[in-house]
Amino acid sequence: MRYQITEAAEALLKVCTEKKLTVATAESCTGGLVAGALTDMPGSSAVFDRGYVTYSNAAKQQMLGVTAATLKRYGAVSRQTAEAMAGGALTRSKVDLAVSITGIAGPDGGTAEKPVGLVHFAVASRDGTSAHTAKRFEGNRDEVRHQSVVQALRLLRELVEGDEFQRPRWKPPQKPVRPVIEEVVIKPWPDRERKI
Repeated sequence: MRYQITEAAEALLKVCTEKKLTVATAESCTGGLVAGALTDMPGSSAVFDRGYVTYSNAAKQQMLGVTAATLKRYGAVSRQTAEAMAGGALTRSKVDLAVSITGIAGPDGGTAEKPVGLVHFAVASRDGTSAHTAKRFEGNRDEVRHQSVVQALRLLRELVEGDEFQRPRWKPPQKPVRPVIEEVVIKPWPDRERKI
């Protein structure tokens, strides 16, 4: 398994170096293993920018901006949370690409709906290209985590090598505009009033 991780990390670094792309990671169940796999490689500083290890729900909210509503409705191990984690890593950095991982490595914590070995992945790029996948891995805790690292690295590489991918240009994130709803009372005459 270690060989597969090294091979996937080298392949990703090679294509990102050629295209001058930078990467950030947002990890939950892998606890920084993807960042570690990349920084184990010589020359990774040209590609790898930062890694977020957001193991708890509070960390996902504070560090990546995952909303409490998303976590409550879908749970930490979900497509929606994985996508929010990847998007948060992009928003909070100037990297070109981000990958996120959230899952249940075991041996405890699984349910009938979300069994041990279920892992969600999301990748996103500055040009708006994104992808999600979910895998059910077999094996013990270490095996699930190591398979997750390989999958994350390969998913990033597939994103970069995809036909729809374009070299992104940095654009500062825009804050969402929340509409302000007010009750306006119009009093055209002293003896009557109308609400709109």
